[in-house]
Amino acid sequence: MPLDLSGLVPVVEELLLQDTIRISTASGGARVFNPATGEYEYEQPDVVYEGIGAIISAYTNDVAASTPDSVLPWVSETRSRYRLMTPLAAPVARKDMIVEVVAVHAGGDLSLLERKWRVQDPAVAGTLGVVRTTMLDQITQPREA
Repeated sequence: MPLDLSGLVPVVEELLLQDTIRISTASGGARVFNPATGEYEYEQPDVVYEGIGAIISAYTNDVAASTPDSVLPWVSETRSRYRLMTPLAAPVARKDMIVEVVAVHAGGDLSLLERKWRVQDPAVAGTLGVVRTTMLDQITQPREA
């Protein structure tokens, strides 16, 4: 008899997925003329999902990227690994989509509202999943010269 975890799904969603998450396509590409403003603007990204979810740190020992040669400069980016958790019914985020938290639960970490993450790979798949897990990398601002 196969193991059925469907009864756990609502419990896990209620306990874990407490914030509101937005997944959208990356903005950019060609600029288009906006007749209302009279200026050229980048197209707005398409929202793929907006609903319950959670962002969880996934730090490991290799979070900092550095150049292995002492005469070369440091690499300017670090890896800020996180996991996105969404309901199984949510669409699978594609590589390079943008994730942001648009609302946090009462008592939640308000600094989540100021950050964005890039999807590293499509969601992890498994036989016994109760939530969808997607690996993220935090988008950091480039250093000013």
